[in-house]
Amino acid sequence: MIIYEAKNWFGALKHFHTSYSIRVLLRRVAYVSGYGILLTLIDQHVVDIHVPFDGTLFSLLGITLSLLLVFRTNTAYDRFWEGRRQWGLLVNYSRNLAVLLDGLLPDEALANRVFFARTLSNFALALKGHLRTGVDMAELEDMGNDELKTLPDYAHIPSRLAALLMRRFQALRQDGLVNDADLITIRLYHQAFLDITGSCERIKKTPIPFSYSFFIKLFITLYVLLIPLVLVSNYGYFGIVATTLAAYALIGIEMIGDEIEEPFGLDCNDLPLNQIAQNIRRNVHEILSVKPSTTVLAKPEVDYIKVN
Repeated sequence: MIIYEAKNWFGALKHFHTSYSIRVLLRRVAYVSGYGILLTLIDQHVVDIHVPFDGTLFSLLGITLSLLLVFRTNTAYDRFWEGRRQWGLLVNYSRNLAVLLDGLLPDEALANRVFFARTLSNFALALKGHLRTGVDMAELEDMGNDELKTLPDYAHIPSRLAALLMRRFQALRQDGLVNDADLITIRLYHQAFLDITGSCERIKKTPIPFSYSFFIKLFITLYVLLIPLVLVSNYGYFGIVATTLAAYALIGIEMIGDEIEEPFGLDCNDLPLNQIAQNIRRNVHEILSVKPSTTVLAKPEVDYIKVN
């Protein structure tokens, strides 16, 4: 994710060339611009290019395309914001559950405190990996009883961690550390973890329908290929500039939608899941008065870019 200061207009513009998405966009726009230059040279020096329709038709098509792109971008941003909202809930529920456990567990119950601090932080890190390329076991902390070694045997590691949490909650009830009323409250937080996981999986596994995405891309392609034919006869060489700007705007908006509709990836504008998970890890360890394990040797991935 790109972290920037919204009010620093020129500070953001100076990083124009450093964005991978911008470089891809400029290559695509360059192809369209080259196509426009070729048509203009043919019209000016070889043969007059004449099409049986004027700019009015393309104005109407442009309005239609703009409405489609607005809907496309809004739909993609809804998915992005829903993903961020779910991870915000994960932060809140992790902290709230850690505070509740800190109040229920006596100070001398170090083993239980360590288990819950490490398992809650492991859940966030495992969910991050589950939504990306896979869970990195080197990021997770040992929870005791060799549970960490058995996690790779499970296809859905976040669910396994949730099951381990529930087992320990039941053990606390049997030991008399929590009563039935406390367990009911704890179960609400526990269920929220699985609900968040399901919501994130729904976003990840339900992309924008292919027919809709294909239709918009085809519409944009035909539009930017046909518009130079109209502009060249009326505007000459200036039609090249108009074609380039139109291609930049239309293709750029579509690329933005493509990038943010999958918020859990590693693109520049995707959510910084690693930073959020590490923040949860620090918070729950601090709340439960447990120092983070020094055995976690994995170097945290950088999934944000700060623009000054």
